[in-house]
Amino acid sequence: MILLDTDVCIEILRGNEIVIEKRSYCEEKVAISFMTIAELFYGAERSNYRSKNINLIEEFILTVDIINTDVEILKKFGELKSDLYKNNILLPDADILIASTALINCSKLITGNIKHFNRFRDLSIENWIK
Repeated sequence: MILLDTDVCIEILRGNEIVIEKRSYCEEKVAISFMTIAELFYGAERSNYRSKNINLIEEFILTVDIINTDVEILKKFGELKSDLYKNNILLPDADILIASTALINCSKLITGNIKHFNRFRDLSIENWIK
């Protein structure tokens, strides 16, 4: 199973044909993190087209598996955040939770945000946005 980062989901919702095509040819199950759903709804609430965007998100999440948080993800979050802190690296908790979700449950994280996620040495990442 692969995990789509929030930025990739946004590209799908915006109709980015390249990203949509890559998803359609993907042979693995596609999932998103509970954190991505929160970020998507936050963006919709701040947008000029709140209702339209909320509807798009609700339709989109019906097409993917959703990985909810559990103790293993939260333990991994604590480990990753501690390692980043020791190395004086600050990242948003949302990104650390998404990385934790991918490391525990998925073979790869699909993201355009390579700069943030390449800091996690065991995380396999692929950029569908470039």
